[in-house]
Amino acid sequence: MSELAPAASAALTIDRDAQGARRAASVIVLRDGASGAPEVLLLRRAEREGDMRSGVWVFPGGVLDEEDAALGERCHGDSEVAANDRLGLPHGALAYTVAALRECFEEVGLLYAADGDVEAALHERELVRTGADFAALCARHGLRLDAGALAYHSHWLTPPGLPKRFDTRFFVARAPHGQQAVVDAGEALELAWLTPAQALESERGESAPGRSQADSPPRGAAAAAQPPGGTMKLLPVTRETLKDLARFASVAEVLAEAHARRHPPRMMPRLGRDAAGRVRPVLPGEWAYAEIGRLDPEGRGTVCFELPPLAPVRLSERVTRITCANGSVMTGPGTNTYLVRAPGGAEVTVIDPGPDDAHTEAHLQAVLGAAAPGRIVRIVTTHTHKDHSPGARRLAELTGAPVIGRVADHGEWQDTAFAPRHMPIDGERIVLGAGATLRAVATPGHASNHVCWLLEEEGLLFTGDHVMQGSTVVINPPDGDMATYLASLDKLLALDGLRWFAPGHGFLMAEPQAEVRKLIAHRLGREAKVAAALRAAGAASAEALVPTVYGDVPSARHGIAARSLTAHLIKLAADGRARRDGDLWHWQEQP
Repeated sequence: MSELAPAASAALTIDRDAQGARRAASVIVLRDGASGAPEVLLLRRAEREGDMRSGVWVFPGGVLDEEDAALGERCHGDSEVAANDRLGLPHGALAYTVAALRECFEEVGLLYAADGDVEAALHERELVRTGADFAALCARHGLRLDAGALAYHSHWLTPPGLPKRFDTRFFVARAPHGQQAVVDAGEALELAWLTPAQALESERGESAPGRSQADSPPRGAAAAAQPPGGTMKLLPVTRETLKDLARFASVAEVLAEAHARRHPPRMMPRLGRDAAGRVRPVLPGEWAYAEIGRLDPEGRGTVCFELPPLAPVRLSERVTRITCANGSVMTGPGTNTYLVRAPGGAEVTVIDPGPDDAHTEAHLQAVLGAAAPGRIVRIVTTHTHKDHSPGARRLAELTGAPVIGRVADHGEWQDTAFAPRHMPIDGERIVLGAGATLRAVATPGHASNHVCWLLEEEGLLFTGDHVMQGSTVVINPPDGDMATYLASLDKLLALDGLRWFAPGHGFLMAEPQAEVRKLIAHRLGREAKVAAALRAAGAASAEALVPTVYGDVPSARHGIAARSLTAHLIKLAADGRARRDGDLWHWQEQP
């Protein structure tokens, strides 16, 4: 593998980004296996002290070289303009394609060439691998690189905070006909053709024994068509790519889908730690990802990707979170209590003090500890479900702070002892001090008394159960109402200055408008399934419709799902598409 020195020649038109990541390219080489399922070529990198990629199984690839940009003129089947559009770059994208082709030749001996003396070039692969000029080899043998054989697949950037970072474009390609991948015993110690499922199983140590990884084949040996012995070590990008490839039944399907992709998003993991302090990359899509990016953009690995109970987490100069130890199927990792104050202020407002159960005393002591040396001057609730508000009574006893919140219209599943000193109205503001203002945002639906609270200075909305992470909330009639809930979601789309969600369960959530749109789409999609199931049945009870409508939900949760399904039926009835007769619901065609 050749690398471009930091003082790179201007011949390379792609600048390094401000963080110093090296531009790199990789090709995912595929073939149809004996069963028809795609097999992918993986190589095991050499063992090198201090190298995070030491001994890992990867796809062929490496950093862009100085000559790659110039070789664009030798590419067949692609153009600079088309490549720039595909990769979303202003210029220089074809250099990534060339780098992927060159690295594949150097590391595993596969040469993608549209014409020229390919056979002679393959015999000179050892010279290029040990430092000879790849461009000169192409010129000597009249090669035109087959850039059209590659389809752009994905874009990954190494997490901030690591000493070596790579900004890598991944391509997929069918293995060139009549060529055989061979190990070079330099960069690649071992090669294997595996289905994505075999590789993932081998990482978990579940594959059948193959040859020992220590038994590296001699230089020039062909790739094995079996899982290597032992456990394969994979980087997160390789693991996630294999999971993606496992969806396809053939190489043709992989290539067709890759060709149809338009500007796949860049995937940049972030370093996070678990409760024991162990650091690992956290992937986009994991619950803690956005919060880690907000609190640790430099990648120090100091932010926890778990929610350990009773541990205070400082989210900003105004906000601290403490998670109660009441984790369950209904509460996820536990109920979040938030402490909010003006910057540098001593007066603390507590949002959702949590349940009144075996966890209460320990939780409230943690809240008091996080407030110190300040004092709690008010207790605010989002709603009165039993995992959010009952702790307010005990906290008020301990602090003398007044309780602010609304009383539910219906008592079922509610904290019926809740007795606030003040019931806020929509739009009401509470000034916590200089630079800290809470605004009430009435959001009934999950509960009739639900109120979110917007910290105006940060655009941070404390959502209670109106929006929670990783799950949709239960809408439980009669206090819960699906039509009202959807209207309250719509309301958030028009909320000025909204930048973050602080949910009652889970981590901080970025891009709140996108989250709301997903929730609305999900709810309307579920409503369509309810309507279709009732139309097909003609008449049925809510419980009878659950297996059809919620077939994607574990059966153990079907009892809970029946509550939200009933809320959907009530909405359909209000829309004139269903009617109720005792326990039975009847489909009603609209005129």
